[in-house]
Amino acid sequence: MEKSLGFIEISGVTAAMDALDIMCKTADVELVTWERKLGGRLVTLIVRGSISAVTEAVEAAAANAIKRPVAKAVIANPHPETERLVQLSASRLAKKKGKDAPMVHDT
Repeated sequence: MEKSLGFIEISGVTAAMDALDIMCKTADVELVTWERKLGGRLVTLIVRGSISAVTEAVEAAAANAIKRPVAKAVIANPHPETERLVQLSASRLAKKKGKDAPMVHDT
């Protein structure tokens, strides 16, 4: 299975949770991390899965979320530096929770 990362950037935490729910119900993807900027007014969700699953999930969320995404992207077979940046985000999120960061696995 090829690996892929999907990104949805959307305005507001509620809209982000709606988009994540749509993505996870649409296809076999998992949340890797999320980032809140501007006090939660802008939220980026990052999911992982096969190229087809991530593409389907991102497109479904973009079409059906309660708000239109500011940006969306699917990266097939991400470069190691891209993986490193996503892992850094996941690590920061885990530190805020006081836990070890979930590992971003190569599949």
